Parts: sequence; C-alpha cells; structure tokens
Amino acid sequence: MLLYKNISMQIIIAFISIIIFSQICNAEIGKETGLEIPRYISLKSNDANIRVGPSKNYPIEIKYVKKNYPLKVLEEYEDWRKVEDFQKNFGWIHKSLISGIRTGIVLSNDNKTIKLLNTLNGNVIGEIGSGNIVFLEKCKIDWCLVSFGDYRGWIDKKNIWGIKEKEIIKINIFQRFEDLYWKSVNYLNEIQKRF
Repeated sequence: MLLYKNISMQIIIAFISIIIFSQICNAEIGKETGLEIPRYISLKSNDANIRVGPSKNYPIEIKYVKKNYPLKVLEEYEDWRKVEDFQKNFGWIHKSLISGIRTGIVLSNDNKTIKLLNTLNGNVIGEIGSGNIVFLEKCKIDWCLVSFGDYRGWIDKKNIWGIKEKEIIKINIFQRFEDLYWKSVNYLNEIQKRF
C-alpha cells in the first residue's frame, strides 16, 4: 500500500511538472529584454509618439498625451517596442517612453460606471467611470485592487483592459486573512442594518 502511494505521488509530481514546463515553453520571450511577450506596460510621460516603424525616421502614427496610459507590448526590436492600445491601435515606441508600472483602463459595455468594492463581492465604496486609468495594485484571478485618485478598492477584472485574463499581481500569503477580515466587517455591517 505504501509503495502504491509513493508511485502515485511520483506520477502526480511528474504530471504537474510537465504542465508547468509546457506553459513556460509556450510563453514567448522578448529578444531584447528577456521578458514575456505579450506583456502590459504604461507610458512614462504626457507626450509619447507611436511610429509606423522602429526608428525616429518613421512617421508618427499616434501621439499619446496621457501619462500612465496602458499599452500591450507585442514585439521587441533593439530599443523599440511594438505596442497596441485598448482600441487596437498599434505602432512602435521607444523604450525610454515606457514604464513597468501596471495600469489599466476601466471598460464598461454600456458606458456606465463600475462599482468599486471594499473587498471581493463586498460593499460599494465608490464608482469609476468607463475610460479612466487606474493603477493595478494587486490582482487575483477574477478581481483587481485598483487605485484612482483618493479611491482604492476592488473591481471585477473583466472591466479592466491592461491585464491578462488569469494574471495574478502581487498577491501574498496574508491576502486570505485580509479577505476574511473584510468579509467579517461586511457581514457585521449587514447585521447592524437589520436592527
């Protein structure tokens, strides 16, 4: 019986290793940076040009005037990155104009505001309009903690452009305790409202 459990455990570990290795091998890596492609970045300044090709000799296709605007890196060539925005516009930008700071654009199918919650499936603490840029502080599988001006809260990831579908950002081991705390606070608030 013990031998059977050891063999079963080895098979499970081998299977998990194969899955992880295949995912790593399937990820495309940038030739210049060694970072994953596609990946999301943001603009460093309020003045950034997107060009038709990877050189200053190419004409300007788009001019962005919003700092922290999120973009998706599609390719790398020397000091240039081919990028795409949430409206499917694409072109080349110099690496000096981009940052690794993670931001996103709030999207809504019906252009209504998106509710900002104090915790996952929690109480509404504010609203953010479609088209606003938010800072991605941390993200779980389906939710992101974002900040926007003085507001900070959770929104459903499906309402954000600038993050991969199942991407996780900065989640530590204490997140479960924080979620439990806020769930308890919300539950106690609901009980108090009834009395």
